[in-house]
Amino acid sequence: MAVRIAYFKVHFPILYYAAYFTVRASDFDLQAMINGSQTIRARLQEINSKGLDASPKEKSLLTVLEIALEMSERGIRMQKVDLYKSKATEFVIEGNTLIPPFNAVPGLGTNVALQIVRARENGEFLSKEDLQQRGKVSRTIIDYLDSLGCLEGMPDANQLSLF
Repeated sequence: MAVRIAYFKVHFPILYYAAYFTVRASDFDLQAMINGSQTIRARLQEINSKGLDASPKEKSLLTVLEIALEMSERGIRMQKVDLYKSKATEFVIEGNTLIPPFNAVPGLGTNVALQIVRARENGEFLSKEDLQQRGKVSRTIIDYLDSLGCLEGMPDANQLSLF
């Protein structure tokens, strides 16, 4: 099995990273992973400087960030979560980039991720309010997605102002 994993890591790296993040990783720092190697290095240094005081979540994030740094150094980038391309639980390969799934967003569980995917099959989201209602997404998650830039250009409410 180790030989198979090594073969894919060397010859088909994008497939390896997509599979690794989908299957093995549970904690993500999407902000750092999207911004590239400098931000990942800073986050790694921040966690390492805590030493034994680092929380268990930060310790598990350490391995994921190391793999993300390796991926970034090999020229493979991480995109932000895409409302219409992201899957519920699997990383999507697009060219030489990976699109994270909805459940990679902190605080967004698998059930809500599946609900968003089902809701988008019924048509595009008209506004953040529409995403919140049809996707059963909390306001905190909407704010987080907005801070990542995933909801760029999307109005806040369904109601249009004429004045």
